[in-house]
Amino acid sequence: MKNITKSLIALLALVAISCSVEDVQDRPVITGIDSPVLTAPSSGSAYTLTPDAADNQAERFTWKSANYGGDVEVNYTVQMDVKGNNFKTPQELGSTKSENQTSVSVSKMNGAALALGAVPFTATDYEVRVKSDTNGSNVMYSSAVGITVSAYTTESPKLWLPGGYQNASGYGGDWTPTTAPQVIAEGYGKTAFEGYVYFAAPGEFLFTPAANWDHKFGMGADAGTLTVDGGANIPVASAGYYWVKADTKTLKYSLTSTKWGVIGSATAAITGGDGWGADIDMTYDSTAKKWSLKVALAAGEIKFRANDGWDINYGDAGADNVLEFNDPTNIKVPSAGNYTISLDLSTPRHYTYTLTKN
Repeated sequence: MKNITKSLIALLALVAISCSVEDVQDRPVITGIDSPVLTAPSSGSAYTLTPDAADNQAERFTWKSANYGGDVEVNYTVQMDVKGNNFKTPQELGSTKSENQTSVSVSKMNGAALALGAVPFTATDYEVRVKSDTNGSNVMYSSAVGITVSAYTTESPKLWLPGGYQNASGYGGDWTPTTAPQVIAEGYGKTAFEGYVYFAAPGEFLFTPAANWDHKFGMGADAGTLTVDGGANIPVASAGYYWVKADTKTLKYSLTSTKWGVIGSATAAITGGDGWGADIDMTYDSTAKKWSLKVALAAGEIKFRANDGWDINYGDAGADNVLEFNDPTNIKVPSAGNYTISLDLSTPRHYTYTLTKN
């Protein structure tokens, strides 16, 4: 009985081996013959993406099938990368199996553009292509097609100001975007930026739309103009505390040197008249990044203004220690006494102050 069992086991093993060999011999050899051909979008297609259309279709990508010499299941992936990057860091827009099309939503394309370092609300050149493979092997690519995408963000965009002034001015190492001061737009979809930056000495800087060097804005042909991913370093002729403004749509910028003071009826005993004719100057502390002043005030009102004029001034509409540009609401000084006043303009578009009785 034992001999019969052993014989059956040996026979089954032989059959199994025989079947495996035949399976390998009969299995077709799969090789790539013809690459897929992208048929839509056409070269030069442009997409202006908006958050209100996030769920809509941005594009239906279509292509002619890849040829692998037989009836096999083919995986297709639509890829996108920055023009000229040779798809070193491709982002996936969509994938499908043995189909010749895939729909890509606005939010999907927008996410890919942002992942590739897009400057929001600025047209940027990309390339797209179709990748084909069979179970991860036999990879082939279509030719690349150039498109233009204007991405969006629902956050208030920022610009960083890396430059040779940073170390001396208290902003980390020179030409280091991660520690550079920033300017900010008033909301998503906006392209006008502003903020205050201290330059301890004359120097140069660039604007970057992220805390890296993937993209930058340099000075254009004339001072006050910008160019994307090119141009010269932007010069700052003299030391000072600057109101920095930039617009990534009009490609303009401005630098206004400011010195800050306090003015108002509460200062009348020091400045004369009704107190609204002259300032009491404040002092800037580059370590604290604040302007400050110790002064004896009368009960009354004050405001902050720059350069002994009214072009740049701040009031407090909400009486909440948050300042509003050119607001007519004066700041109340409740009682006479010696006060420490601080002015903090270091957070773009969120300017604050303190009024502390000593």
